[in-house]
Amino acid sequence: MEEEKIELPEINYSDDDIKTLDWQEHIRRRPGMYIGKLGDGSSADDGIYVLLKEVLDNSIDEYMMGFGKTIEVTIEEGAVRVRDHGRGVPLGKVKDVSSKMNTGAKYDSKAFKKSVGLNGVGIKAVNALSSMFMMQSFRDGQTTSVEYSKALVTKENAIESTTEDNGTLIEFIPDNTIFTNYNFRDDYVESLLKNYVFLNTGLTIIYNGKKFFSKNGLVDLLNENMTSDPLYPIIHLKDTDIEVVITHTDQYGEEYYSFVNGQHTTQGGTHQSAFRESLSRVIKEYYNKNFDYADIRSGIVAAISVKVEEPVFESQTKTKLGSKDMGPGGPSVQKFIGDFLKKELDNFLHKNTETSEALLKKILESEKERKAIAGVTKLARERAKKANLHNKKLRDCRIHYNDNKGDNLDETSIFITEGDSASGSITKSRNPNLQAVFSLRGKPLNSFGLTKKIVYENEEFNLLQAALNIEDGIDGLRYNKIIIATDADTDGMHIRLLILTFFLQFFPDLIKKNHVYILQTPLFRVRNKKETFYCYTEEERIAAIKKLGANPEITRFKGLGEISPDEFVHFIGKDMRLDKVSMKKEDLVGNMLNFYMGKNTPERQEFIIDNLVIEED
Repeated sequence: MEEEKIELPEINYSDDDIKTLDWQEHIRRRPGMYIGKLGDGSSADDGIYVLLKEVLDNSIDEYMMGFGKTIEVTIEEGAVRVRDHGRGVPLGKVKDVSSKMNTGAKYDSKAFKKSVGLNGVGIKAVNALSSMFMMQSFRDGQTTSVEYSKALVTKENAIESTTEDNGTLIEFIPDNTIFTNYNFRDDYVESLLKNYVFLNTGLTIIYNGKKFFSKNGLVDLLNENMTSDPLYPIIHLKDTDIEVVITHTDQYGEEYYSFVNGQHTTQGGTHQSAFRESLSRVIKEYYNKNFDYADIRSGIVAAISVKVEEPVFESQTKTKLGSKDMGPGGPSVQKFIGDFLKKELDNFLHKNTETSEALLKKILESEKERKAIAGVTKLARERAKKANLHNKKLRDCRIHYNDNKGDNLDETSIFITEGDSASGSITKSRNPNLQAVFSLRGKPLNSFGLTKKIVYENEEFNLLQAALNIEDGIDGLRYNKIIIATDADTDGMHIRLLILTFFLQFFPDLIKKNHVYILQTPLFRVRNKKETFYCYTEEERIAAIKKLGANPEITRFKGLGEISPDEFVHFIGKDMRLDKVSMKKEDLVGNMLNFYMGKNTPERQEFIIDNLVIEED
C-alpha cells in the first residue's frame, strides 16, 4: 500500500523574522520574567508590591552602608513616593541608573557585595511597568531629575541648587493596562516594611505618617507573627552575616521566616534547609539522645537572616535562595550555618538550663504523641492511598501547586463542599485543569482538644489530609487556595467552623500562609427576559430590582445545591468572590479554639466576628 504524502504548509524563516526588542518593550511584553505574577494587589506577592520592593531595596542598601536612617513612603490613590536620605545617585548618572539596563554601582564595589539588588535590572523594570516614573537625586546642595512614561523620557531637568538633604526620591504609578484595577493594601505594605525594620535595627520607615522601627530585630519579628505563647523565652543568636531566633509553641507543624541580604525568601532555599537540618542535629547532639528530627522541630517557630556575597536566587523575584556557598571562595551555606549553630546554640543551651529543660519537655511530648499514633498512621496512609485511587470524594485537577513548573500554579484550588448536589454542580462547572473538588459527608468531627491521632482515625480528615498532601507539613500542598464552599445558613456556618477548627488545630500554617478562603455565592437571582443579576447582599438585590424595573423574577437560593452548573460557572471563574481567612497577630490559636469550639456556645459567634478576620479578596 502506497504511503500517503502529507503536504505541510510552507513556513518562511528569513531575516525579517528575527527581531530585537528594546529593553523596555521586552519588560512590558514579558513582565513575569522580571517581577513574577502581575495581579491586582489582592495577594501579597502581586507585582505592584514587587515594584515597591525594588525601589525600597536601593534605599535599604544605602542604610546598610551607613547612610540615611529614615525612609519615607507614601502611597495615595495608586501613586507611590519613596524618599530616602542616603548619599543620592551621582547627578550625572541619574538617567543611566534609571533607564540603562545592567547599570548600577554594585558590580565591582565591595561595599555592595552583600546587597539585595545586584543585577541592575530592578529599578528599570519599575520604570518600564509604570505609566509615570520619576527619579530625583539630591547631592551636596544640588539636584536633578528625569521623568518617564513607560520608560520613555518625558522630561529632563537641569542640575540646580537645593536646600534639601542628600538622598533619592522616586515616584511611580504602576501602569493600569498591565496591573488591571490594582490597589495597594495597607496590610501587605506594612508587612513588607516591618520586615525591613526587623532586619535593620535602627532604621525608621514612615508610611503614610505611620512610624515603623525595631529595637530587637528578629525577636520583634517572632513576637509580631506568633499566634501561640512561646514555651520558653526566644533564643536570639547573632554574629557577622548571620542572625537567628528560635522558640517552640504548642502548635503542630514548623514555622520559619528566612531572609537573605534583607530579602524575605518566602519559599526558603539552601539557607533555610541548612538551618532546619543543622538546628535539629545540634539539639540532638546536645541531649545525646536518638531523637527523631520531626520531634525536635514539632511546634518550632524560628527565623534566620544571612548575608551572602553575590547571592543566586531561583527567580527574578528572589523568593528562594539557590546559592550553595556564602560567596566566592567562602564556606558552603551548610557549613557556615552548621558551624555557627554548633558553637552558639550549644553554648546557649549549656548556659540556660531552664530553656534546655523546657525544650526537652516539648521534644519528649512530641515523641510520645508520635509513637502513640504510629500504630494507626501506617494503616491510615494505606487506606488513604487506596481510597485516592478510586476516591469519589475527590475530583482532582490536572495541575498542582507543588508541580515543578507551570504558569498557573497560583491559580490551583480545591473546593471543600458538603452534599452531593453542591459538589456535583461545582464539579460540572469547574476548570478541570486548575480546580479540584472534595466532598464532605455530613458534618465533620469537632476536633477541638483532640490530638493528631484523630486525623488518622477519622476517615473524612484522613482523606482530606491526603488530598491536600499536608501530612508532613504544607511544603507539599497540592493547591494554592483551599476554598470552603458551604451553604450560607446555620448548618453551613457550623460546617465551616468545624473545617477551620481542623486547620487551626493541626495545620495553622495553611491560614498563616494565606491558603484558606471562604467562597461567596449569591443569595438572590433577579432577572427579566433581557438581563440577569446575581446578588450577594440585600442591598444588591434592591439595586437590581430598581435597574430592571417592574415585576422581575426573584429567586432566593437556599443552598448551593439549588444553583445549576450553568449558573455556578459564573461564581467560580475569573470573577470568583472569595473571603480570605487570616489571623491578627494578637490572636492566640489555643484561646481562639477554646472560645468558638469549646463549651461557651453563646459567646462563639461574637468572638469569631471580633477575632477571626475574614477579608474580602
